[in-house]
Amino acid sequence: MSGPAIQEHGNSNHIAFAALAALVILPFVLLGLFHQEADGDGPSEAIVETGPELPDLPAAADDTVVLSQLAGDDAQARNAAVGFAAIGPGTALPFAFRGSSDDRNRARDCLALAGMAEAGGGDTDQRAVMQVILNRVRHPAFAGTVCGVVFEGSQRVTGCQFSFTCDGSLARRYSDAAWASARARAEAMLGGATEASVGNATHFHADYVYPWWSDKLDKVAKVGPHIFFRWRGFWGTRDALSARYGGAEPDPMGLRKTALEVARTNPLPSLLESGETVTSITSPVAEVVADSPRPSSPGAGVHFVIVGPSDAPGALVERARSLCSGGGYCRVQGWTDSGQVPSALPLTDEARRTMRFSFALDARGTEAVFFDCRIFPSPETGTCLPPRP
Repeated sequence: MSGPAIQEHGNSNHIAFAALAALVILPFVLLGLFHQEADGDGPSEAIVETGPELPDLPAAADDTVVLSQLAGDDAQARNAAVGFAAIGPGTALPFAFRGSSDDRNRARDCLALAGMAEAGGGDTDQRAVMQVILNRVRHPAFAGTVCGVVFEGSQRVTGCQFSFTCDGSLARRYSDAAWASARARAEAMLGGATEASVGNATHFHADYVYPWWSDKLDKVAKVGPHIFFRWRGFWGTRDALSARYGGAEPDPMGLRKTALEVARTNPLPSLLESGETVTSITSPVAEVVADSPRPSSPGAGVHFVIVGPSDAPGALVERARSLCSGGGYCRVQGWTDSGQVPSALPLTDEARRTMRFSFALDARGTEAVFFDCRIFPSPETGTCLPPRP
């Protein structure tokens, strides 16, 4: 961030003095602007608010938005080799909720949804994600509402902060029990509970990806498969979490509708680039073979993905295995065009015709792997899909 231009009104001594004064005063002016914004009322119109333009400060949030610079195994080794920063995660302050009952319900549901979508059903895992979201709400670089942070960027084709809001995963359905548990955690966090393991972290990604910004932040915690980070310098301190929450939560249903519309027109990264699925169906699944149990864990079910012609077949199989690591019947099926990815089962004839990759794992651990050999010639694992007219 550069300071304001200084007009020449005298000799070089005057210029030097003015430049020095500008450098001394500028940080206080900027901090004053942040605190002015924090002390004001919430926005009069419920819409996603974005923070200042920060081209040198990465704000990508999670593993599925992130494009890894390394293959999965290499990324895990690289991540493991990076030590935790001496600064540690810090001590998070309890969140001070101010708003109407509608604001509370919206904030709770957005927080619960993000917890489930990003962290599965684990208690500490969900709380860690929720803590990052609440830290962002209080940081001037991000939106000033809970739903605003969760859906930030999903209204633009340039990308979202939390990938489940722009990769089609918003179409997922969660059980009543999953919602009840996640909402209880969200209520506790909005009521002042904190997750000490991640403290003041504002970023995270999975350990099987290594994004370009990973070594530019301080690694401060690991919870489950996710690694948590803080910015270096002042913006990574607790003092930077200075914005006062004032409610005015945008309507999450409106944000969801916009995000789904953008996702339908936004090209998606392939499975090897993102490490995630376009659509996952983990409720009782149609087409499951008769002697296989219904999906009983986050890894079970059917996962629809994007694959690319340049993807290594062996790497696709390894990624499919990682998606199906939870046990139970599991299927991973891929298309090269996001417009061809189905949103539900059973598969249509068109979906079967355009499918390029299929991986199935039954309850006994038996695998069936198929590739469209016109796209992936001579795969080292599996066999060719039968041609369809």
